[in-house]
Amino acid sequence: MTESSLTVAVIDPSRARAAILEEGLRAAGVERVVILPDGADLPERVASLQPDVVVIHLESPSRDILEQMSGLSRHVERPVAMFVDRSDVPMMQAAVDAGISAYVVDGLQPQRIRSILDIAILRFNAFARLQRELTEARGELADRKLIERAKGILMSARAMNEDEAYKLMRRKAMNEKRKIADIARAIVTAADLLG
Repeated sequence: MTESSLTVAVIDPSRARAAILEEGLRAAGVERVVILPDGADLPERVASLQPDVVVIHLESPSRDILEQMSGLSRHVERPVAMFVDRSDVPMMQAAVDAGISAYVVDGLQPQRIRSILDIAILRFNAFARLQRELTEARGELADRKLIERAKGILMSARAMNEDEAYKLMRRKAMNEKRKIADIARAIVTAADLLG
């Protein structure tokens, strides 16, 4: 994706600052810049726009605004770069917790906007990759626990050893073209139903 093909949503209560952001983005080669006024339906408007990046500029973010941005970040699953004029450590921590990809204090300079957008996108993508890997690892761990439980049920019900129980589940999975975890889930469900 080239920079010019990016869609950037700009959220700023000040029309003058929004114009500076828009100018900086256009100077950086971003052709599609949409300025969205703040409001109660902001998450829905951003979601319908489906921007590649959301850029927010505020004088000093409040906890309420950061909570709204947290919801926005989770709702649209896009990188969010936030420019603020004033901040403190608790606000920075709240921004990180809200999923803000780039939090820049007193740094709204048109020539820096592109590099800040780039780092926001990279950081968002890295975080999203880590989230996917964590979800996959949790799923694999849950599947292993399920398989272990199913092996225990088979070992008890059929008086077989662990290796035999696993081979039986694997053979059943291969014959039915299913995953071993699916077979294990069926065994555990049946055992739970039979008490």
